[in-house]
Amino acid sequence: MPQVDKFLNFLIKHGGSDLHLTTGSPPIVRIDGDLQKMKLPPLTTEQVLSLIQEVIPERNRKEYEAVNDSDFAYEIPGVARFRTNVYRDLKGPAMAQRLIPFDIMTVEDLGLPQAIVDLVMLPKGMILCTGPTGCGKSTTLAALLHYANERRTDHVVTIEDPVEFVHENINCIFSHRQVGLHTESFKRALRAAFREDPDIILVGEMRDLETTALAITAAETGHLVLATVHTTTASSTVDRVIDQFPPDRQAQIRVMFSNTLKAVITQSLCRRKVRGRVAAFEILVVHSAVQNIIRERKTYQLPSVIQTGKKYGMTTMNESLMGLVHEGFITIQEAYSRAIEKQDMNERVNNYLLDLVDDGQLEAVDAVKQSYFRPRMVELLKTHGYTKDVRGLDLSTLDLPEEQIT
Repeated sequence: MPQVDKFLNFLIKHGGSDLHLTTGSPPIVRIDGDLQKMKLPPLTTEQVLSLIQEVIPERNRKEYEAVNDSDFAYEIPGVARFRTNVYRDLKGPAMAQRLIPFDIMTVEDLGLPQAIVDLVMLPKGMILCTGPTGCGKSTTLAALLHYANERRTDHVVTIEDPVEFVHENINCIFSHRQVGLHTESFKRALRAAFREDPDIILVGEMRDLETTALAITAAETGHLVLATVHTTTASSTVDRVIDQFPPDRQAQIRVMFSNTLKAVITQSLCRRKVRGRVAAFEILVVHSAVQNIIRERKTYQLPSVIQTGKKYGMTTMNESLMGLVHEGFITIQEAYSRAIEKQDMNERVNNYLLDLVDDGQLEAVDAVKQSYFRPRMVELLKTHGYTKDVRGLDLSTLDLPEEQIT
């Protein structure tokens, strides 16, 4: 048994997501978003190299020796798969591995909104899942494909680097293709997919212009395309996709993209109050008004469209974050730290704190202490009949220890 397996089994036992093996440090695991060192001696260069050599395929070994990094999937039979990256840094060789469970989480397990779940039943178009690295995009897309697998009778082609979640054929046929192992590149695999009679195509990442263009063409020619993009808002996603193209092609791409894009799902992974993590979502559903906004280069209007698009299943990230606060899943602090639009979140947090004061769950002074925009919180309390409670309150002393307040 490869020595790295004992570290990976430890990771699984403690509910972790990532394992880091770096020269000069003990093995490190990520649990609930935090890195934690294992109680072991620091690894030497020789130890890290030995751990890498035990699991790296021959093709990746040659690539690693040539360019100092490589991606591949490692599997412990009957336990789990791990997306693996080996690389070199200033101190020497290193390896990072992310857990990919054999058991695919369902849309119910993840608590995905129905507006997201319904998207995978569309006959054609493009669905983009976006967010920073490690926010659970692959897990969300795997859950959606599993949902489709139980309800559709289609051919699903996945193009990934490396293959992550492996789907068994239920009602659909799955063809998993790994870049570098089963195909030369994303763009080559996408070209080939047109001749493979696909109904649904998963593109692990739209990395370059040609891959993006082929993905848009696939959606335009009657396929349902799911793909990931590393962006943090719906409007920045639209701009990122279109800005890849030369200026003389952008007008044409805007028209094609507006006609094929069906939704943008942006997600952020939050720490629960108790152990574990939960995702918050921003959902943009594309209808005729959104198509016009994309065609007319007015993506700055998309946040307002999302705010007013509840009847279409849309939600802003801040709405989703505060929803998790109201449901008791995450703290106000966690919600605020994940928010992109801080000004809007300030108002939402203050209104939430005001509700707690009205319900008798929180003292007015404590509401001011917990607020991220205290002058506005004081104003809100005064206009709602709590003037006496906050009269004479010195905001500059709220964070001082009691013995320092004179």
